[in-house]
Amino acid sequence: MIVKLQRYIATGGAAAVVDVFGFDFMLLLRLPITLAAVLSWLMAAFVNYHLTSRFVFGSSVSRNRLLQFLLGSATGLCLNTGVTVTCAVLFGLNPLLSKVAGIATAFAFNFLVNLLWVFNDRPRRAV
Repeated sequence: MIVKLQRYIATGGAAAVVDVFGFDFMLLLRLPITLAAVLSWLMAAFVNYHLTSRFVFGSSVSRNRLLQFLLGSATGLCLNTGVTVTCAVLFGLNPLLSKVAGIATAFAFNFLVNLLWVFNDRPRRAV
């Protein structure tokens, strides 16, 4: 699990770079903070899924897993965007620093979702 976590940090870091630079670019286009946060997250989620599938969990890319990944990441999106907007709007922090705080908040949750659900190939017991 430690190796997976280390690799997830690397893939998450790559996705975070996409997220932050995408967010900054969209702010330059004068998009609202919330829309910029969501759109940059979607770009980063696509990159993260592909890297996580192959590099962290050694799984092939599939539509079903992508849907699971996106569904599991939806809460991460809410955490990420909520923290970003709260820090920037309510607390007046720099939007880029706020975005980094949003990413950090969602990181651990997303790792657990991927480890325990999306890429968990163990057979499940019938209830």
